Amino acid sequence: MAAVSAAARHILTLNEGSSSFKFGLYAAGPDGIAALAAGEVDQAGGHAASFDGIAAALGGVRPDAIGHRIVHGGPGLFEAVRIDAGVIAKLEAATAFAPLHGPAALALIRAAGLRFPGVPQVACFDTGFHAGLPDLAAVLPVPRALRAEGIRRFGFHGLSCQSILHQLGAALPERLIIAHLGSGASVTAVRAGRSVDTSMGLTPSGGLVMATRAGDLDPGLMLFLLREHGLDADTLEQLVDRQSGLLGISGLSPDLRRLRAAAATDPDADLAIRLFCRSVARHVAAMMVALGGADMIVFTGGIGEHDAAARAAICADLAWAGVPDRVAVRVLESREGEQIAREVARLIAG
Repeated sequence: MAAVSAAARHILTLNEGSSSFKFGLYAAGPDGIAALAAGEVDQAGGHAASFDGIAAALGGVRPDAIGHRIVHGGPGLFEAVRIDAGVIAKLEAATAFAPLHGPAALALIRAAGLRFPGVPQVACFDTGFHAGLPDLAAVLPVPRALRAEGIRRFGFHGLSCQSILHQLGAALPERLIIAHLGSGASVTAVRAGRSVDTSMGLTPSGGLVMATRAGDLDPGLMLFLLREHGLDADTLEQLVDRQSGLLGISGLSPDLRRLRAAAATDPDADLAIRLFCRSVARHVAAMMVALGGADMIVFTGGIGEHDAAARAAICADLAWAGVPDRVAVRVLESREGEQIAREVARLIAG
């Protein structure tokens, strides 16, 4: 573990996943944020065992604050906020928007409080970067009365997007498109550092074809399944969030690496890969409409950073738009943990 200034504060970041979560320890001081330790913990043994592993990695350091990535805070929470009983109540209400992520994040907050009693915890929201979306992007084409209930396009992967902007620094172009491609995937249009459109909508289920999520679907399909197949809400949720996407198309796996290994002899695995890449390209093209073109596309996330063949296929579909000749293409690491630490440091300093 690197030496840090005596004035620095130690911030533990927790990024909840479906079966594991990532953690990081950062020092926040006058010179900015420095990463000290990082890892991923399998939750198979429960949160108590998970925090045993984290404690070992921290080498006895007790954090001064804990920051959590929260996928959806609902219509009332966008900015980083210290977690208290009132915030917990709002997060519990927001689980309806993100049933894949919300309950697990709440369980992790409670477990962290038990392991580190008295240490302030901060919620950092993936929706925050998109809070100021213009009406053309934020308003969904449903009856106006629903807008009063907070029904809107929220957008996600905002912490990842902010980490990309931080890395670009002075090289940030006027018209930027960020393709965050992982198990969850989205594309965001950024003009002069502000989100102006994004592929995910009210929930993280919309937009691109993903590992197990269908992405955008004809609403009539949902009605058909309800009427003709007798599906209830829970079964429909399982279908669109956990049984579709790459897994549903291929019938084999949600993991693009495994699909590539099988694609030469398995037509459905090959089709899943091609549909994923075309889905990304279509949404990138839509973001070009929002921006009036693009100066740069940044690929990030597990697939975006590591699957060169997927990037090549997506760029080939966008050759008509000058990709990659006139539109720069970069690959940057998604540093959500660092962005969480940055937001926590700013909040506790204030």
